[in-house]
Amino acid sequence: MVAKQVADLLSFTRGLLLIIFPWLAMTGGQESLSLAVMLLIANWTGDVFDGALARRSRIRYDSWIGDHDLEIDMVVALGLLIYTIATGYVQLTVGVIYILIWAIYFWRVGIPRTMGMLFQAPIYGWFIYVSLKYTPSAGLWLVAWLLAAVILTWPRFPREVVPGFLNGVKENFASGERCNG
Repeated sequence: MVAKQVADLLSFTRGLLLIIFPWLAMTGGQESLSLAVMLLIANWTGDVFDGALARRSRIRYDSWIGDHDLEIDMVVALGLLIYTIATGYVQLTVGVIYILIWAIYFWRVGIPRTMGMLFQAPIYGWFIYVSLKYTPSAGLWLVAWLLAAVILTWPRFPREVVPGFLNGVKENFASGERCNG
């Protein structure tokens, strides 16, 4: 097994959170919030490692999972949104409207990278807020993870990641063209 295969397996496993988050909500309710936080931290950590592993693989090739890493990230965020709806942290109508707006956008335009990231941001932001409010110790772990990620990627984060994201969002809103990928 080469590093690329391990990376793909890790990505596939992360994608299972689409099922795990709603199951956790249905079986554990709001009491499962700390566990949901830990699963999200594990997911974010896995996301960092699967990309690094894939880039360092001695055998390089494209795979369906590797080519759809963004969509896997989006599926995880969708699972988390379903979790927050099922546990009552997000109203059903708000969640459904959010999903419908983005579904229509992606159906018409495709899934540009920055817009896929933008789809995830409010879900993660709200989840961080909920975590800090209802399980502060677990919520602080999310904040600590994010701070560590920013520190470890410094100075690339403020020089490349943030401007690249903002420019990509601006370009996607300014452009009426179809964009896939």
